[in-house]
Amino acid sequence: MTTQSVTKPNTLAQNLVALAAGLLFGLGLGFSQMIDPQRVIGFLDVAGNWDATLAFVMGGAVLMTLISFRFILRQPAPLLGAKFYVPTRSDIDRPLVLGAALFGIGWGLGGYCPGPAIAALGLGSANPLLFLAAMIAGSLGYKFLNRSTQG
Repeated sequence: MTTQSVTKPNTLAQNLVALAAGLLFGLGLGFSQMIDPQRVIGFLDVAGNWDATLAFVMGGAVLMTLISFRFILRQPAPLLGAKFYVPTRSDIDRPLVLGAALFGIGWGLGGYCPGPAIAALGLGSANPLLFLAAMIAGSLGYKFLNRSTQG
């Protein structure tokens, strides 16, 4: 038996903040050239012509998270929400490992992960569109397979 929590719908302010955060994230991806799959593939090519750009982008993101979350999580609640939703699970199980491996394989083969692929749609290339279509098909396939194995 599963329990579902009842949440109130997002407010206009929450949606506008989410839109602004997404636009800022997309601009950052574009500015750092992380929407170029060759940058990602170059980062993964440690035995060849290695491109460290992605390491600096990830390092900057981790540093900002470490600094800002110390202040943010001291607040009693988010500015536009009732409570913080922080992950509580700390176990490493088979679905987590398999999902991470599949994500990494797809990332290495395609040079995209979901955020940069969406941001790269603005370039007018077919590659991010094909990647997103395959990602959606894979997600729907998992949903179908998971439903059929549970009952």
